[in-house]
Amino acid sequence: MTEQDIQALYLSAEQRWMQGWLAGPTIEGNPLHRGDLAPAVDVVDERGVSASLASVWESQPALVLLWRHLGCGCGLERGERLKEEHQAYVDSGLNVVIVAPADLERVARYKERYEIPVTMYSDPGYSAHKAFGLGHWALEQALYDAPDEYCELGEETGRRFQEDRRSQGRPLVDDPWMQSGEFVVALDGRIRVAYLYNYCADYPDSRVFTTAGRLLG
Repeated sequence: MTEQDIQALYLSAEQRWMQGWLAGPTIEGNPLHRGDLAPAVDVVDERGVSASLASVWESQPALVLLWRHLGCGCGLERGERLKEEHQAYVDSGLNVVIVAPADLERVARYKERYEIPVTMYSDPGYSAHKAFGLGHWALEQALYDAPDEYCELGEETGRRFQEDRRSQGRPLVDDPWMQSGEFVVALDGRIRVAYLYNYCADYPDSRVFTTAGRLLG
């Protein structure tokens, strides 16, 4: 794929973000809980091959991170935390993966640029998020630290928001409202821990996951 093709993917993803911004939150979630079966949804691996997410927990318990859109600053902060926490997850016996809602090429660039230390699967349609029951945050959950004018969801405000983030090298893309979640899944496919973000920067305490990993081991 040429550079021009990849930039076209970013442009399309920015357009989807704007459409979502203007529409506001629309998807009601019904999240899975501890004890539920984790969905064996198909995602695309780093080689570009379709794979069942269930393969992630076939041989060891897994920690599945359902990522925010790839322009979100909270995602960058979570990535930095993940670098610090990753070895502890591994030591507790967890196989850590990210499901990212973007085209394979954009996921690959994101992983390289931000040195993400785990496997990243591509899922541009948010099929995994929806299968785990995630929905849209309410305005106050997504825009809790934004100026009041942002809550009006005007096009001019959205354009300024996009231009600012684009100038920082991390354009706003895909779905602006989709909730984040992180799930520990046991070998039998049952969810052991279901962590749902109540707002963008609502990061989990890693010890919840490492303790679950040790107990499952």
